[in-house]
Amino acid sequence: MGTSAQANWDDLRFVLAVADQGSVASAARMLGVNHATVLRRIAAFETRHGMKVFEKTPTGYRVSPDRLALIEALRAASHAVGQVERLIDSHRPGVSTGIRITSTDAFCFFILPDIIAGLSEKISSPVSILSGNAHLDFGRLQADITVRPAVKLPEDLAGTRASSFRFGVFAAEGGQDTWLGLEGAIARSRGGEWVRRITGAGEPGLSSDSFIVLAGLAAAGRGKAILPLFVGDAWDGLHRVDVLDDIPPTPLWVASHVDLQESGRLKRARKYLADALAAQEGRLLGFDPPAAKSA
Repeated sequence: MGTSAQANWDDLRFVLAVADQGSVASAARMLGVNHATVLRRIAAFETRHGMKVFEKTPTGYRVSPDRLALIEALRAASHAVGQVERLIDSHRPGVSTGIRITSTDAFCFFILPDIIAGLSEKISSPVSILSGNAHLDFGRLQADITVRPAVKLPEDLAGTRASSFRFGVFAAEGGQDTWLGLEGAIARSRGGEWVRRITGAGEPGLSSDSFIVLAGLAAAGRGKAILPLFVGDAWDGLHRVDVLDDIPPTPLWVASHVDLQESGRLKRARKYLADALAAQEGRLLGFDPPAAKSA
């Protein structure tokens, strides 16, 4: 695919994100870019094709009624292009083709570095680690494998439940007796649901969309944080206030897009990751805290 064509398809991804999310801000969070980038790519698409796709309303961006059929056609085209890319990718030889692995910032920081370093040596192939709490678009091959905490996988992903992890409450000695809030993707976690149930309508004074940031705030004495045990146990200056046995352990999956399930190079990588994560289950469930802490 030529550079110009690739740019066109990349712009299409931004158009569909705004159409699906209803706002530039939400689309930017989903795509992992800033607000200005989304606006620029939407403007490029509309300029290139000489048409306005969206109407700006007080509540966000709405697809113009006469452009709804266009959006559906673009969606079908995007799906077809993505499937072609995935099928081509699944047949590439493993040595020369890198593997992109994505996970949350907490897993990328605390759990995955040694595991992925071992994987890179085993498969003799470049490995990229993509860290972030917004889920990437596997339909457009933004990543090959995800290590994803989730109660269940979405329909476009398939994989193995490798392990699970638990939540606890952490605070610094003498820290403020207030709750730190959860935003973004982590607010939809089982831990986020628990905090909302405990705090009710009360609005936390400080909040974040990252468990790593919440751990830092709690260690600075700014409040109590609900954290995965493998984060709180490893953070210098934090102690367990409680282990939340009333929250079921959250499954941890190693998965790829359904079209890539038969790719041999990804099968081998997924098995390595799943086995390595299973070996970490004691730490993930909080039974084997690390001897040395991180800050």
